[in-house]
Amino acid sequence: MEIATQRAPAIGSNPANYMLVAAALVCLVALVSAPLWAGRADLRMLMEALSFLALAQMWNLLAGYTGLISVGQQAFVGIGGYLFFALAMFGGIPVLAAMPIAALIAGLIAVPTGWLLFRLQGAYFAIGTWVVAEVFRLTAAQFPALGGGSGISLPVSVAKSIADTRAGREMVMYYIALFIALGAVLAVWLLLRSRWGLALNAIRDSETAAGSLGVRIRRIKFAVYVGTAIGTAFTGAFIFFQKLRITPDAAFSVTEWSAFVIFIVVIGGLGTIEGPILGVILFFLLRDIAADLGTIYLIGLGVVAIAVMLIDRRGIWGALKARGVPSLFKIQRHLK
Repeated sequence: MEIATQRAPAIGSNPANYMLVAAALVCLVALVSAPLWAGRADLRMLMEALSFLALAQMWNLLAGYTGLISVGQQAFVGIGGYLFFALAMFGGIPVLAAMPIAALIAGLIAVPTGWLLFRLQGAYFAIGTWVVAEVFRLTAAQFPALGGGSGISLPVSVAKSIADTRAGREMVMYYIALFIALGAVLAVWLLLRSRWGLALNAIRDSETAAGSLGVRIRRIKFAVYVGTAIGTAFTGAFIFFQKLRITPDAAFSVTEWSAFVIFIVVIGGLGTIEGPILGVILFFLLRDIAADLGTIYLIGLGVVAIAVMLIDRRGIWGALKARGVPSLFKIQRHLK
């Protein structure tokens, strides 16, 4: 018997498969054409949702497949945002180039950071990621050129460099957000369909068994850590370009960029591509309904997360898949 890394099988004759693909295509067309039908407020909400989707896919790849539970991914959101501001304001680098450059620099910063954190295990690793994020937050507040503790606003000239009109700028920003979100989903899917994906799935199922088969667990985990740092920083650069202002507290907010992202992944389905998509939809529906309730809203999110875990710890997508709903992103390999 030979194990082959073949392409996943075709959609098949199950009507549910066709319905799922058709619904996905309708959603994709609606997203691509959003600037034509969505109002300004709706467009900004979609940009925020797409940003959270990208962050959720990065965190899900890190935690769901390598078991590295991080509560400090806000470190790279903030680093990406601050590096983008510095490159665009002081380096004179065009906006569309400053974002990926900021992300790559964040990836370089993640190498020594990861080297330090990978000396910790389990809960100590999680706490360590939060401590590192706090160090970056305090460090960012020490640079007067970037506003110190009170933050800094992006010059109007930088914002206008992508388009002359406000409507034009919002359209460009929306398509950047769509590119980041779809790019994150596609990157994770292609990674999981590669030989690295075989290793990641083996690590997710059993690190001991994966190690016995020759999988270089530590090296793969480290590469995923750096890769997700790059994707997270790219998203962070866009988020604060959209906001046009950055402060240390906003850039390195554990609630905004870690707690909410973890909620999205956990309720949607850890270790799946579809789970974060469902999690983002549910999160924004709940926020739209109950955001005005203040702290009660946050308590409600916790109650929802606990309820989902009690009903099915695999999350919403895991429960749906167990009941026969087909996967949209097929990554399985088959024996021949």
